[in-house]
Amino acid sequence: MSETLVITGAQLLGAERADMIVENGLITDIGRGLSRAGARVIDADGLVALPGLVDLHTHLREPGYEASETILTGTRAAAAGGFTAVFAMPNTSPVADTAGVVEQELALGDAAGYATVQPIGAVTVGQKGERLAELGAMATSRAQVRVFSDDGFCVFDPLIMRRALEYVKSFGGVIAQHAQDPRLTEGAQMNEGTVSAELGLAGWPAVAEESIIARDVLLAEHVGSRLHVCHLSTAGSVDIIRWAKKRGIDVTAEVTPHHLLLTDELVRGYDARYKVNPPLRREEDVMAVREGLADGTIDIVATDHAPHPSEHKSCEWQAAANGMVGLESALRVVHQSMVQTGLIGWEDVARVMSAAPARIGRLSGHGLPLEAGAPAQITLYDPSVVGVFTESDLHGRSVNSPYLGRDLPGRVEYTMHHGVLTVDGAHVVEELDA
Repeated sequence: MSETLVITGAQLLGAERADMIVENGLITDIGRGLSRAGARVIDADGLVALPGLVDLHTHLREPGYEASETILTGTRAAAAGGFTAVFAMPNTSPVADTAGVVEQELALGDAAGYATVQPIGAVTVGQKGERLAELGAMATSRAQVRVFSDDGFCVFDPLIMRRALEYVKSFGGVIAQHAQDPRLTEGAQMNEGTVSAELGLAGWPAVAEESIIARDVLLAEHVGSRLHVCHLSTAGSVDIIRWAKKRGIDVTAEVTPHHLLLTDELVRGYDARYKVNPPLRREEDVMAVREGLADGTIDIVATDHAPHPSEHKSCEWQAAANGMVGLESALRVVHQSMVQTGLIGWEDVARVMSAAPARIGRLSGHGLPLEAGAPAQITLYDPSVVGVFTESDLHGRSVNSPYLGRDLPGRVEYTMHHGVLTVDGAHVVEELDA
């Protein structure tokens, strides 16, 4: 249950500092010199007030892989990073390819209470790419699924992909494609290029991503349906999305924080924290995806938060699992790579990390401007500090972050989900006051 809060002196987007009153999970007033008898007061002097962040691409691992993460621990990590809603990818056990599994995930998210959990349904049964999953049943379930993906696996069969695009069109759904031609990436260990050649590691060519995106935007145009491209990572992919949007194709795309900042040069140390799918790319690709995000070609930042137990990362490179945790660090990395470089401002951050992902995922009550009458989904961020990112900054079950030991700017001071305040992944009322 939320309490009455008075937030004083917050820097609102496109406006001067102001106070906000939060009651019964809603922002009820915005102005100067506001107060409420008996309310908790939050001094937000120097803090930027953002709409609660929304992540369209999170792996919460439950059900089935609770050693890596649970919905409870994953949403605590989300709240610590300023997220008030996360979309849960379907690569669970059992796979989220039926109404029963997505409703279970929805219920677990509601019970945890740290962030809204919106399940993503699998495109194909068992993510095997052979036949369509129960898309209609998931769409009409209590979870009201609107995003479908076989993430981790490409929907490689063009006929299956076409049928999926046709099916979801009837209820405004979207297919989120993991763009990776499996034939071109067999045995691949890192980005194909100079570094892979020097290290003798099997390369992962950019064309394996770009060729699938090119095919799928044409399929989406043919069907007249919505396509979303997951974790875009190459300069060529940016060019294809830019071409498709100019053509009027209904396509959106995401980039991860790590593809905005990190390059394949980091693989030289064989530290498996840097092993990820798609792989870290060249500096030229990093610059291209930054420019694509800044000019609107790329619509959103999504974390691809992928927790793994330590034994899956503390091993030789070729045996290690792909993936990085990213919920707690995402806003800070975007701050460093995009805001500090002058490519975007805080209003743009709100667009690419809150408003646009909520819109793409058809998630109501999130991504809305902070104004009187809006749901109290609020992130209060201190942009003035700089600190070393350590394991104490992580609040999930896994610690496979590529940023450990790295200086990152900023800090999420408070996250508010339906008016319930969270600090460092802990509910203030329920835990910090106990």
